[in-house]
Amino acid sequence: MGTPRAKPLTEPLAKPAAGLLLAAGGGSRMGLAKALVDDPAGGSFVERGVRVLRDGGCAPVVVVVGAQADRAAALAAAAGAELVVEARDWATGQSASLRRGLETLRDTDADVACVLLVDLPDVGAEVVATVLAAAGDTTDALARAAYRGLPGHPVVIGRDHWEAIAETATGDRGARDYLAIRAHLVVEVGHQASGRDVDTPDDL
Repeated sequence: MGTPRAKPLTEPLAKPAAGLLLAAGGGSRMGLAKALVDDPAGGSFVERGVRVLRDGGCAPVVVVVGAQADRAAALAAAAGAELVVEARDWATGQSASLRRGLETLRDTDADVACVLLVDLPDVGAEVVATVLAAAGDTTDALARAAYRGLPGHPVVIGRDHWEAIAETATGDRGARDYLAIRAHLVVEVGHQASGRDVDTPDDL
């Protein structure tokens, strides 16, 4: 699927997308929960993720915590997250966090969710805004970022897809299987960030 031309970043969506930050991981190779890792720019990964989604145009921002949930939740709330929920089965993989987040969003008036992982320290608000602008704000929106052709996050998911994604997500695969069989926009943002995740202290 071709890369769409994004709208100007100054052109707001008619209705903001909800930001969904998946921040439940235990970070076994990092030595502490990913949400609590010190961000090189200051603060923690979870605080940075909340700011990135908010500054990228998302409202509300929902954070899913799991490992060391109390500490992560406090940081997320202090950073301005409107909703913080816990995925008690977080250890089963990323899909648990995604399901919990989408379940929470069903009770809001959001039509679109912008899903971001907490461990992407060079993915900034500009990336979020670019992918959102390309995806649009309709309930059938479906788009994902790509970094020099490699798929990554954020992923933008319209409400029409939430239930099916929640049903098919498994383990650490999240929405990957669903996207593999559904037409969706691929938004190249490799000029804005690397999209690499951080798994060990050396990665920082």
